[in-house]
Amino acid sequence: VQLVESGGGSVQPGGTLRLACTQSIRKYCTAWFRQVPGKERELVASMRTSTPITAYYADSVKGRFTISLENANAKKTVYLQMDSLRPEDTAMYYCAVDRYCLGTSLLLTVLEYTEWGQGTQVTVS
Repeated sequence: VQLVESGGGSVQPGGTLRLACTQSIRKYCTAWFRQVPGKERELVASMRTSTPITAYYADSVKGRFTISLENANAKKTVYLQMDSLRPEDTAMYYCAVDRYCLGTSLLLTVLEYTEWGQGTQVTVS
């Protein structure tokens, strides 16, 4: 499984960024996490590609961030649309996938994900 992230950068407070994570497997649970130096990696948003698609957002990003999925040419791209960015959103953002995706519940912890991207830096200042 290969996860390729893109879309990070530097913006001013109130700005917008869209992160993308292109993935090469068909059926999965996926999420975006973020981490700042000296702190634990925290869940930002997670999604299951079930029917219906279900999603979870951390309280700190609810109403500002949106996780979404696009299928094209046998590859899936998971986006994280980030609006109304704040300085406290500054972090390294990681895409994650659980290739087994068993059960029906959303996966909310680091240990539940088996594959990780390399990370993309988001700086809001």
